Amino acid sequence: MIQVLSVGGSIVVPQQPNESFLRDFSARIRKWLSVSKERKLIMVVGGGGPARMYQTAYKNIAGSTSNDEADWIGIMATRLNAQLLKAVFSDICPNPVVYDPTAPADFAGQVLIAAGWKPGFSTDNDAVLLAERFSAKQVVNLSNIEKVYTDDPKKNPDAKPIDSISWDGFIQMVGTEWVPGKNVPFDPVASLRAQKAGIRVICAGGTDLDNLDCILNGLPFKGTTIG
Repeated sequence: MIQVLSVGGSIVVPQQPNESFLRDFSARIRKWLSVSKERKLIMVVGGGGPARMYQTAYKNIAGSTSNDEADWIGIMATRLNAQLLKAVFSDICPNPVVYDPTAPADFAGQVLIAAGWKPGFSTDNDAVLLAERFSAKQVVNLSNIEKVYTDDPKKNPDAKPIDSISWDGFIQMVGTEWVPGKNVPFDPVASLRAQKAGIRVICAGGTDLDNLDCILNGLPFKGTTIG
């Protein structure tokens, strides 16, 4: 049984590593995995605060910017964050951090950590690629929002939370093009790939570990189901 988590960098490293969250997250994940050796977890980690900070510096210094260069800066941030998670789970994660989700690799332990691959999409797309490769039926997208809304609730007080939405409806909301640092619940490129592969995505608040337990155990949860 393989579960795939797309873990937002904003909950792992908002500005600096969130040690209290990572300590609790590690304990909760280990408890879930301890039920059976058949349980395995793939975690793909985003860039978080460091990615935004360095991308902003690049834009401020360079003036006109390249999407590829901005993406590479973000990718390097994801790799540092992923190496931190790999170290936290090192006793049950013997494989090195996965950079290319399409390259052959074993899954020797119970945890596999992955980071950004190449420009053109976010780590959400890497999570979908790994879900396809290891025949997982869903990707759990953990971020700093509890549900997808009809609009940005910070800007539109009439925005409504969504419990479930089709891929067609979601893609209509977020579009089909990726821009580095784009603030959407799930990457448009990853959305198109998940739709094509028939993979369901659950968007949920990443710091609510009781809710994550419910998702992993197939119980009622708080979040938005896309698919």
